Amino acid sequence: MTEAVFRETTAEPRTQAVPLSHLSLELGHLYMEDFEAGPEHLRRHFARVRPWAEAARAFAADRAGRRRARVSTCFLVDDYFTRFASPAEVVPMLLAEAERAGLTVDYLARESACAVSGKVPVAEAVAGRIVEEPPPGSYGHRPPAAQTGWLANGVRSPTARAPQAMRKAAVWEPPRETAARRHSVFLDVELWNETPDGERLWSCPFLATVWQLARLGLLRHQGEPVFDPQPHTGAFPDEWDDLPPLVRLDPRADPFAAYRTCSVLPSRFLPVEHAVRVVLDRTDVDREALRQIAERSAGEGVPVPGPVADRVSYVFCEET
Repeated sequence: MTEAVFRETTAEPRTQAVPLSHLSLELGHLYMEDFEAGPEHLRRHFARVRPWAEAARAFAADRAGRRRARVSTCFLVDDYFTRFASPAEVVPMLLAEAERAGLTVDYLARESACAVSGKVPVAEAVAGRIVEEPPPGSYGHRPPAAQTGWLANGVRSPTARAPQAMRKAAVWEPPRETAARRHSVFLDVELWNETPDGERLWSCPFLATVWQLARLGLLRHQGEPVFDPQPHTGAFPDEWDDLPPLVRLDPRADPFAAYRTCSVLPSRFLPVEHAVRVVLDRTDVDREALRQIAERSAGEGVPVPGPVADRVSYVFCEET
C-alpha cells in the first residue's frame, strides 16, 4: 500500500540560492561628467584604484586561507539620473582604460536597474522593507519614512512651534544619534523625492543601498534572484535600455554576488556611503536568503558578520 503525503506548496522553501564569491570588488561608480572628461580621466581613475584593488584581493586571499579566494569585480554606470552617450561609446572606452591599468571588469551594471530591473520595482520593494526604530523618548509626532522619504539614525531636533497663550516657546534641543558613542553623528537620509509630474525619484544613497544588497546576494523577487548576470555577446547596443541590467563581461569570472563587498571609490562618495550604512541597518533583509548565506559560509569556514552593514567595506581614494 502506498502512502500519499500532502504538503502545502507555501510550506516548501521558495527562495532560490545564488552562487557566491568571497568578495565583490567594485572598481568604480562614475557619473556623466566623469565619462565626458574623456579617456585620460578614466585612466587616472583606474591608476588610483589599482593598488587598493590589489590590497583588497590580498586581504580576501588571506581570509580564505588555503582555499582559492573567489573575487569578482564590478562597475556601476549611472544611467538613472542622466542619460549620456550610449553603451556602444562608453563601455569599450571604460574597459580599455581598465585593461590599460591592469584591471579586469567582470560585471557591468546599470544604476537604473537598482530602481527597476526588468519589470521588478526593486527600489520600491526594498523601501517597503525599511523598519524604523522609534528612538527612546519619541512620541511618534513625525510621519514615518514611508510617507516622508526621509530616514534618520536618531532623534531629530524638535520643530519650533508658536507658543500658545500662557506657555513658553519650546527650548531648542540638538539631534541625537541612537547608537552614539560619547558624541552623536546624526544623519538624516533622503530616500526619494518627487518630480513635478509626481514621479518618485530615488536618491543616490538609496540606489547605492540596493546595489550593495544585490552584490551581497540578498535581493529576491518572489523567491527568484533579482540580478541575473547575462553573458555579453556581440557589440554593445546604442541604447541603455537595450543593455541588460547586469552583464557578465568575463565568462570565466567568479560569481557576481559575494559574502562581502569592497568598493574603491573617490572620496566624494563618503557621505553617500555613510547614508547607505544607515539604510542597511534599518532594512529587514530576506530572512531565507540570510539563512542560506549563513549556512554556506559556515560550511566553507568563512565567517560572515551578522549585521548586513558590517559585510560592506570601502576604500576612499583621492579624486582624479
